[in-house]
Amino acid sequence: MGIYSFRGGVHPKGNKELTAGKAFVRLIPKGDMVYPLSQHLGKPASPLVKKNDPVLAGQLIAKADGFISANIHSSCSGKVKAIERRLNASGVPVDCIVIANDGQFTPAPGVGEEVDYSSFSKEEIIAKVKECGIVGLGGAGFPTNVKLMPKNPDEIRYIIANGAECEPGITCDDRLMREYTDWIIKGLKIVLSLFPAASGIIAIEDNKPESIRAMEEAVKNEERMSVLTLKTMYPQGGERNLVHAATGMYMESGALPASLGCIVDNVATLSAIYRAVAFNEPLMEKGFTATGDGFNEPTNFMVRIGTSLREITDAAGGLKEETRKLILGGPMMGPAVSNLDAPLVKANNALTAQLEDEVEKAELEMNSCIRCGRCTRVCPLGLIPQQMARACERNDIERFVKLHGADCIQCGTCSFICPAKRPLTQLFKQTKPMAMSYIRMQAQKKEA
Repeated sequence: MGIYSFRGGVHPKGNKELTAGKAFVRLIPKGDMVYPLSQHLGKPASPLVKKNDPVLAGQLIAKADGFISANIHSSCSGKVKAIERRLNASGVPVDCIVIANDGQFTPAPGVGEEVDYSSFSKEEIIAKVKECGIVGLGGAGFPTNVKLMPKNPDEIRYIIANGAECEPGITCDDRLMREYTDWIIKGLKIVLSLFPAASGIIAIEDNKPESIRAMEEAVKNEERMSVLTLKTMYPQGGERNLVHAATGMYMESGALPASLGCIVDNVATLSAIYRAVAFNEPLMEKGFTATGDGFNEPTNFMVRIGTSLREITDAAGGLKEETRKLILGGPMMGPAVSNLDAPLVKANNALTAQLEDEVEKAELEMNSCIRCGRCTRVCPLGLIPQQMARACERNDIERFVKLHGADCIQCGTCSFICPAKRPLTQLFKQTKPMAMSYIRMQAQKKEA
């Protein structure tokens, strides 16, 4: 197929060369393992264990509490040390289960044992995905079992495997597509079995030629699968952008991909679905990239959820003395890290170490808006960031909502392109929660 893309977008420096050529290294954690009860979208999970309880790897330790929630499993064997509030990577206290890791990683009964899933019903497959705590591994953390139950399943026409990995520096999905190709293909087959009218599209940016070749070879005899080469552009991996690039269709404001007959799953999510259904394996580990010029040895890891960011940092050769900033994720969307003792959670895919703090540098160069319109031209959703920023500064939430500010995906393209170095994305991040509250309040008034 040809090379496709979406409206807007920018071309930040890729920095993929730091780790793209490095195969996964399996990191064996030695310290305590920490499991926040909220590491997914929706309600936090509810603990099923108490202090001093023995646990095994793959054991359910916290149960989904509500429709939009997810199970959490221990990724190690050992003993529950505490259930307490601990600081996450951004320095915010969150409820956590702390397990003293015994270093044995003894699996719970049945975990990792291959099963014949060929006769599983659709309901049994979705139940297994839910049971194993699978969530979106592209960063959103939305419970996957919910995504696999759209309102009109017979109308689903496309299952899009998101292999874009557009965020600078991150290469764990690239390595997954090369090293665990079969897991992704089998995971996609499982999802396609739920939607007989759908075809599978594996969407990959053209800066990953090895992944494209691996996937094209894997699907050459698959009638319902194809590989779509995407033009390298940020933020190609956003659901809305990916759906447009893959199908040519536009999602309406506030709509979900299912409204256009699409389901989008990250390639790592598909791999996890396969492991869950075929091996009764809960989501216990994932690919993770330690990257950036601030690391001594940038590396791709296969790492267990609950491992401390400090252990990951040490395994990547530690930080250079002149490192100025750590980001959880990539430099365009990732938040700054203030606590390396925080754990890796399901939605994390990278840690970026920078010798130069770009935000700090931009603050020194910041000037007044020159009304150039560049922010509007690059916004992948066609928003008007200049006017949205003015509404934010005036605390005019109603105006912000009318400008569709609540649709902003906080991708950072506007801040990246702004010649005046204005903190547009930061303004929108601060305002969006208030906008969502305003929208809910207006909806309640209408209902009344």
